[in-house]
Amino acid sequence: MRRSSECPARGHGRMSKFNALDLGLVVRGHGRHYIVEDADGRRLVCHPRGKKSDCVVGDQVRWAPSGSDEGVIEAVEPRRNLLFRQDEWKTKSFAANLDQLLILVAVEPVFSESQLCRALIAAESAGIAVRIALNKTDLPGTEQARERLLPYREMGLEVMEVALKADPVGSSALLSPWLEGKRTFVLGPSGTGKSTLINLLIPDAKAQIGEISQALNSGRHTTTTTQWYWVDAQRQTALIDSPGFQEFGLQQITAEQLPLLMPDLRKHADHCRFYNCTHQHEPDCGVRAAAAAGLISPSRFRIYGEILQELGAKRW
Repeated sequence: MRRSSECPARGHGRMSKFNALDLGLVVRGHGRHYIVEDADGRRLVCHPRGKKSDCVVGDQVRWAPSGSDEGVIEAVEPRRNLLFRQDEWKTKSFAANLDQLLILVAVEPVFSESQLCRALIAAESAGIAVRIALNKTDLPGTEQARERLLPYREMGLEVMEVALKADPVGSSALLSPWLEGKRTFVLGPSGTGKSTLINLLIPDAKAQIGEISQALNSGRHTTTTTQWYWVDAQRQTALIDSPGFQEFGLQQITAEQLPLLMPDLRKHADHCRFYNCTHQHEPDCGVRAAAAAGLISPSRFRIYGEILQELGAKRW
């Protein structure tokens, strides 16, 4: 059975009995050990009640003390959203209760447009706002990267250009106003500069910076778990860093939903003769006509077809 993008945690029907317990924020997880931050900003290790845990970073949880510096998680509050990926075998949750997603790509290593599309689809499905940041714009190859991102600008997405190492002051000035007062999840492949961004905006974060592997055209995975950082002392602005990834499954959505979660395809889907058009072979297809006219980028239309096949849709 496919999971809903809301992915409510277990035990919500019994939530009322836990309302008197302390409310905390999950800021990090290690297996069945979680770091929970209380209302005063104190952090302590908490363990979930029972054998299975549904907690993710960003969850609000009800917990009870179980020692001087430990606690027990009794329940998870309902989520307003959850960003996750899902393949045929497992689900990987990134974080919950997000205000926005910052997808960080770079001039070098060359980013995968397929991974970018998949992240955008997952965010659209979860109802999470997105912006894209193109890093390392001081390097050769910037113009080619801009051209590859042009379809996303034309879709209405804001693409910010930064050089986090070469121009940290200018990059910080560009990013900070958009991040202020919000909970932002930073997503991107290894080597794009996520740790550099964290270290720039949060000097005491001590996030490791991965070295780029020229041979593999990807970065070394330096972040091994999702981590919540407060940018300001008032705890109003947060950045959530995550490990790099190589695959981004979308098994949580259906083939019917897929074109509706891609704004450039959705725009033309009403012009199809058939209400259940797959936009692959049917006559009088508005999406295929738009692609042929250059109104949908060839790469995005190709990626749509690849994901459609993954979802097992020949016809619905």
